[in-house]
Amino acid sequence: MGGTVELRTPIPGPRSREIVARKERVVAAAKTLVAPVVIDRGDGATITDVDGNTFLDWSGGIGCLNVGHTNPRVSAALHEQVDRFLHTDFTILPYESYVELAERLLGRTPISGPKKAAFFNSGAEAVENAVKIARHATGRQAVIAFDGAFHGRTLMAMSLTSKQHPYKAGMGPFAPEVYRAPFPNPYRWPGADPAGEALDALRRMLTTHVAAESVAAIVFEPVQGEGGFVVPPAEWVRGLRDLASEHGIVLVADEVQSGFGRTGRFFAIEHFGVEPDLIVVAKSIAAGVPMSGVLGRAEIVDAAPDSSIGGTFVGSPLGCVAGLAVIEELEGGLLDRGVAIGERIRARFDELKGRFDQIGDVRGLGPMMALEFVESPESKEPAPALAAAVRERALQSGLVLLQAGVYSNCIRVLVALVASDEQIDEALDILSGAVEATCVSRPLAAGQSL
Repeated sequence: MGGTVELRTPIPGPRSREIVARKERVVAAAKTLVAPVVIDRGDGATITDVDGNTFLDWSGGIGCLNVGHTNPRVSAALHEQVDRFLHTDFTILPYESYVELAERLLGRTPISGPKKAAFFNSGAEAVENAVKIARHATGRQAVIAFDGAFHGRTLMAMSLTSKQHPYKAGMGPFAPEVYRAPFPNPYRWPGADPAGEALDALRRMLTTHVAAESVAAIVFEPVQGEGGFVVPPAEWVRGLRDLASEHGIVLVADEVQSGFGRTGRFFAIEHFGVEPDLIVVAKSIAAGVPMSGVLGRAEIVDAAPDSSIGGTFVGSPLGCVAGLAVIEELEGGLLDRGVAIGERIRARFDELKGRFDQIGDVRGLGPMMALEFVESPESKEPAPALAAAVRERALQSGLVLLQAGVYSNCIRVLVALVASDEQIDEALDILSGAVEATCVSRPLAAGQSL
């Protein structure tokens, strides 16, 4: 195994345990901890805790650190901005970095024709504003979302989100005029044609649940994030575009988790050859600085009247300069690096799947990869406890992982694209060891040898 991970104490260490005990006394109980190791500093694909233990980080702040912890270009931009000014509210006193970030991002946005942007604070806030914009543009109210979706935890975003526990249960009433259609998960789809059958179900919805002329927006993730890194068939994404165009519906691609190189392309939608009307961005847009945005067709974005979208801290100067630095990093070779990382991870994941029946599926685009754990390949019954055990084993060996999926039975990869081959291999060795210690190896066939 490689030499990045260095564990000096039991995990968590004494200093981390002390701080976590203080946290239990003063922080809301809802803020439970996935990894109870208290960070002291981060660097690239690693973090070091307050006890001096160094871990490989495949959580990336839930996908916010595609360019790594304390990326030097991002840090330099932030330090320079801190010494100039921290806040004005762009609509009161504008600053050039906001305009430049819009220019640079729209230059990468895979939508033809004139485009415009508006910036916000969080992914959920950007989703809320995308719906506002779509409603203004169409004069309609209804919104269609999908099974397995996650769009955030504010009112409209939570209404669009599919998973009940822990995000929605007990939190109603939800926003009205939200309708949910099936998402074509190839691994779990009961029929033979996930794309065609899911599109047929969506068309039926426009007869039985909501009239097409009442629908303002269809909101979807090109790759579902919290839903388990589920990649839909390309023909389904093309079908969404055709249906939206036919009925004058705004097609919104939520790229909060899948954007900024996470799939080996700047935006995941580029894999499908489809132009949405709006793209929602956040997370890795600014390397951990709170920042989000809506990018899209100018005539749609401009439909929102004066002051109908905005907020005090939206599009902060810190977020804007960090966003510009992130673009420079991605365009400097990290997109190609992401493709190479994805190939390296997929090869090892496929090898693990070949050895363990409890790995039901390996899926993803580029480095946005996931393992789905099941009780058996025949039943496909979700195995969240198994995924949790793998995650905990990995943590004890120095690798920070996150679960995902509607049933929390997936392990997802959110590795920084600056990770070296040696760090990738070291992390894969740790993850493989955690799987080997937790799952049951497939019996060897007669005559087969190790």
